[in-house]
Amino acid sequence: MNQVENQNLKQKLSIIIPVFNETESLKELNARIIQAIFGLPFDYEIIYIDDGSADNSFNIISELHQQNQKIRAIQFRRNFGKSAALAAGFKEAGGDLVITMDSDLQDEPLEISNLIKKIGEGYDMVSGWKRERKDSFIKLVSSKIFNFTVSALTGIKLHDFNCGFKIYQREVIKNIEVYGELHRFLPVLAHQKGYKVGELKVKHNERKFGESRYGKFGLRRAVNYFLDIINVLLITKYTKKPLHFFGAIGLSLSFIGFIICAYLTILRVFTGSIQSHLPLLIFGVLLIITGAQLISLGLLSEIMIQNSVKKEKSYNIKKKII
Repeated sequence: MNQVENQNLKQKLSIIIPVFNETESLKELNARIIQAIFGLPFDYEIIYIDDGSADNSFNIISELHQQNQKIRAIQFRRNFGKSAALAAGFKEAGGDLVITMDSDLQDEPLEISNLIKKIGEGYDMVSGWKRERKDSFIKLVSSKIFNFTVSALTGIKLHDFNCGFKIYQREVIKNIEVYGELHRFLPVLAHQKGYKVGELKVKHNERKFGESRYGKFGLRRAVNYFLDIINVLLITKYTKKPLHFFGAIGLSLSFIGFIICAYLTILRVFTGSIQSHLPLLIFGVLLIITGAQLISLGLLSEIMIQNSVKKEKSYNIKKKII
């Protein structure tokens, strides 16, 4: 077999890297990735998704492409978020195995070979676990609460759902829809589709340049993660049976409202007046009326978004380098 035929038989590895204002780290990151995959029995492509960077990131990626044609790039017209960046990368990826990683040098490229070995054990997806995280105390605490809550609610026993360092079989990325903030829940989405999800401890480096887009202490993540958990429960467990979720909440609120109104009715019968309790009466009635309506409106919105996301892209590409 000649060298060309042997090359054609190689599996292909796609590495997808969302980028947002990472001018300082890109050249070092790219060099370390190339070094890490050198000698592996894979053809490869590295796909950088410039998520509306305001610095010189895309020009640097363009330079890297000129030096190595296996480096590809997509530039968004503005910042659409990490989920949109991953969705665009998944659509472009041609690899048999697909790796996602962050662009800030905190993910260690030398772990790529370990991820490949782990998925070779029969997994469809393997998620990294940053057991020794190099982050602020608040970020560490909020992350632990988030991971514990998601694991408890979904039944998926992972320690680090939000780790960007993951590896997938090609079939997985072609069969999951990523939008909004769902990049945090990719293991949940894969599991819901019936894929086997595993976990691997990976090295986590200190951030070398700048700070996280979530801010120094990760407060934005701490504020939003409760809503994200509700969102992922809706689109995984309750899309086909939304009343099991929203009906329970609505009934609970209505029941509380009913108890309040019943109490005031009894009070009215035995005392003859509830004039001083009118605010409580109004509150009870509002609970009964809004218990189902407001939450049902949220349910309908989520279902509409999920159905429309397959028809409408959540990003807008300005330029491609292929």
